[in-house]
Amino acid sequence: MRYFFLFFFLSIAATLGITGFRGGYSTRTPLQVFNDMKNQAKLRPQTDSTFPGFADGVSSRPFPAGTVAQQVGYQDNTTWKNDPFNTGRDFSKGDIPNNFVEVNPVPITSELLKRGQDRYLIYCQPCHGAQADGNGITKKLGMSTVANLHDPRIIKMNDGEIFNTITYGKNTMMGYGGNVPVPDRWAIVAYLRAIQLSRLGSKDDVPAPVLEKLK
Repeated sequence: MRYFFLFFFLSIAATLGITGFRGGYSTRTPLQVFNDMKNQAKLRPQTDSTFPGFADGVSSRPFPAGTVAQQVGYQDNTTWKNDPFNTGRDFSKGDIPNNFVEVNPVPITSELLKRGQDRYLIYCQPCHGAQADGNGITKKLGMSTVANLHDPRIIKMNDGEIFNTITYGKNTMMGYGGNVPVPDRWAIVAYLRAIQLSRLGSKDDVPAPVLEKLK
């Protein structure tokens, strides 16, 4: 019997020695048989860094360009939120569901359309297709709910509503607000309008000098 108690107490001592007391505090890293990624290499804030990608040698990285302060407690960045450029909404109409801006607030230039084409091909083409007709690669893989962006309902949408859809998504479409910066969203809207116009336009819309070259 005494061997039983000896073994019993030795087992308890070994268990406590390996695992420690649950809820106890220690500056030492506990012994873990399976790490489960709890302890990883990391950089402490406000310390020096030798990471090759950080040329300034600082662990705390600056905010990405375009970062906007969000609501903290009772404080709210209403100036940013009330700007139609940032939200696609015109709050002078009131805080109502359909207060979207009618026309793209960004001047339409060839550079903007090129940027919009570039971003469209990356983020939109896989589902909506290069022609915006909803025949992207995902449809061939079985996704049947992709919108045809030449649908009259979408053509009649305000530019701000399309911007809002890009930002927050709709139905099975995810939101791209976290991936596509605000200026690029407007560039995509401008390029989409150009694609739609390519089907809706007539020869009367083409300037005479350009029309002569086409002939």
